[in-house]
Amino acid sequence: MGTSSKARRVAVLDVGCFSAHLLVVDRTPARQVVSHKVRLRLDRAIDGHGRITSRGIEHIVAAVRATERRLRGVRTGRFLPFATSSVRDATNAAKVVDIVAGRTGVTLRFLTGDQEARLAYQAARHWHGPAGPLTVLDVGGGTIEIAYGHDDKPAFTCSLPLGARTLTRAGLTDTTRLASTNAWLRDEIRAAIPPDLRRPLAKAPATACSKVFQSLAKVTGAGRLQSDDLADWIPRLAALPPRRRAELPGISAHRAHQVFAGAVVARALMTATGHEVADICPWSTREGVLLGLLERG
Repeated sequence: MGTSSKARRVAVLDVGCFSAHLLVVDRTPARQVVSHKVRLRLDRAIDGHGRITSRGIEHIVAAVRATERRLRGVRTGRFLPFATSSVRDATNAAKVVDIVAGRTGVTLRFLTGDQEARLAYQAARHWHGPAGPLTVLDVGGGTIEIAYGHDDKPAFTCSLPLGARTLTRAGLTDTTRLASTNAWLRDEIRAAIPPDLRRPLAKAPATACSKVFQSLAKVTGAGRLQSDDLADWIPRLAALPPRRRAELPGISAHRAHQVFAGAVVARALMTATGHEVADICPWSTREGVLLGLLERG
């Protein structure tokens, strides 16, 4: 492979709550050369003080080593290993990074919430087209993100610690006090949007990123996500134990326990931003990172 081809092939290692995902692409995130996942369950490896346990660190080390082996022999240009909020928000995050680096030679980087929002916007913009108003909504495990703009760079981004895993761990597991929780979530989200941007952000078409939104769209059986459909499904999800939720289309067993909270915050996010419907974008932060690496060559 020549130098010019090498410069157009880039890779990311995305260490998240449920997996470490190595992705190598050629010229565009749509052309995958390697896609290799190693399962993680960091949701089971957080102690009462918010620290990743020693066993959890060992799992990360093993996963990084496995993806490193898969990368051998694959010629790439730029490579960025990063960890999401499941590691970033741990109280011993720096120690985790140091141990992983010492054991594997791979130093995991962190993205801030605003960086994640910006990258999700850039991925969605690339997916949808180069111009026109666009609101991007993203529900992750630890945080939610909002981004808005008219061209390739967002005019506004924000990130709030209201992700599906965060809310589940805080006790959002059933419909008890659901009305007050919905009101609180909407107020928190709306307060994060500058008053002068609320109307244009609401008028812009919305696109929804992330596994949470993709799963909910499959559950509701629509190519686009409707707020009213979410309202119908929220009590149904609450009534099902995780193993039964995992039998629904689009919901994996390891995400089933937090999909109820994900549905609640997804609907609150749509309502607070003034969107009754959102298109589903299969690209998000990871693809935004890849696009950035490709642009830099």
